[in-house]
Amino acid sequence: MRNIPAITKNLLIINILMFAAYWVFGRLGINLNDILGLHFFLSSDFHLYQLFTYMFMHAGISHIFFNMFALWMFGRIVENVWGPKRFLTYYLACGVGAGLIQMIAQFGSFYMIASEQIPGFGFGDIMTVAHNSEVALSSWTTVGASGAIYGILLAFGMLFPEERIFIFPLPVPIKAKWFVMLYAGLELMLGLGMPGDSVAHFAHLGGMLIGFLLIRYWRRRPYSGYDGFYDGYEIREKRSLIDRIKDLKEKLFKKSQGSSYNRTRNESDWEYNARKKKEQEEIDHILDKIRKSGYDSLTEEEKKKLFENGKH
Repeated sequence: MRNIPAITKNLLIINILMFAAYWVFGRLGINLNDILGLHFFLSSDFHLYQLFTYMFMHAGISHIFFNMFALWMFGRIVENVWGPKRFLTYYLACGVGAGLIQMIAQFGSFYMIASEQIPGFGFGDIMTVAHNSEVALSSWTTVGASGAIYGILLAFGMLFPEERIFIFPLPVPIKAKWFVMLYAGLELMLGLGMPGDSVAHFAHLGGMLIGFLLIRYWRRRPYSGYDGFYDGYEIREKRSLIDRIKDLKEKLFKKSQGSSYNRTRNESDWEYNARKKKEQEEIDHILDKIRKSGYDSLTEEEKKKLFENGKH
């Protein structure tokens, strides 16, 4: 757990704690999924907060295991590239977007079923039919982090399209870009071909769609930290964050070794070297912090110190 970045780690902990609470309250006769799960918006059980809470609830052991495994496997990599703030924004946006698209798909199913069973059914009859179908609509509940997880899979595929990964049961590794396309195509086929299989296929696709739109938006508005050393928000950058940090460390080291621009008057060689060593250690600490937690984790003082060292 020490090597897992902060947001990914906290998301794992929250999901596991919520699943434990679901199990404990279930033993007491209280179904948390009915309260915190996402209900169809025409149901009286629907509440706006469920668009956020549903992604922290799960239906069973296998459901939460595979979602958390994917979050651990891919989320920590994406967070290390983007930093904690943007990663959390992306995760929640994909989760909420997935829930909205799932409800749109549910509305389409509701309208088609009502049209087939009720002669002359039209938009003006929707609320009346929904009220009369309250029991059935209340059972249309969505839970799980899958929408957000599929968004992370898409982000990984766009960040590292040529990276090869293993997928069970395939005996050979597959490139990340083909892995994402395979999953998207499979979800689309299952969503269209098996609408009643109790799996929120369109929520999965919704998470990928929102993720794709966000990444395209960020590509057109790349974030750039000091001197371009950390542009992890720019998806088109192909070098790894670690490589960019190494480049900056070498650049700062050469500058500190090659000039005495800021030697103070009456400063001895020993004092000058000691001061430069201390400054270099501070810069190394800041760069290590960026590598572990992203540029946004720096304090204003640390950002200023890094900027001032690079200007000289």
